[in-house]
Amino acid sequence: MMKNPRILPLLALSLLSACVVPTGPVEVTRFNRASEGVPYGNGSFGVEVAGESAADRSLSASPYVAAVTREMQRVGYGNQAGTSDVVAEIRFGATMIHSERRSPVSVGVGGSTGSYGSSIGLGVGINLGGGSAALLQTSMAVRIIRRSDQLVIWEGRAVQSAKAGSPAAQPAIAASKLAEALFKDFPGVSGETIRVP
Repeated sequence: MMKNPRILPLLALSLLSACVVPTGPVEVTRFNRASEGVPYGNGSFGVEVAGESAADRSLSASPYVAAVTREMQRVGYGNQAGTSDVVAEIRFGATMIHSERRSPVSVGVGGSTGSYGSSIGLGVGINLGGGSAALLQTSMAVRIIRRSDQLVIWEGRAVQSAKAGSPAAQPAIAASKLAEALFKDFPGVSGETIRVP
């Protein structure tokens, strides 16, 4: 039996934090027409995958569509079936980046001189991992298009790299992270590139 009731909330918090998957920073670039007086975050929206009809939508697109839908609703748009005021058009992809394997042993030499004499140092580093692993670079681009005149009123691109095979490289986790970063402080500063941790 637990004698200290204050430990229970700490235990629950530690279990919750164990469920969070660490992901790398996301690089985001966005453009908008706020300076032209275009309003954002109101009206109805639909989500489409570039080059696919709703009937032909691939299963691989599902996490990206769900993530963008959540973010569009969070920033104020109302989801509507059928004709909507704007459409969020999604493009996504993933590229495997293979890095050269390095020797597991590295040697470094350093020296210094100053008014109190000189010194030299030698360091040996051992990489027990045996080299670096491949990275999966995942990207997502979204364009918000006004249906009435087909004007692109907002667009953004987000890119993230994660170790291949890690939880952070899984499509559902990557899609959520990319969408959250892309819509952070929506509509954002036009033309600015930011890094979202």
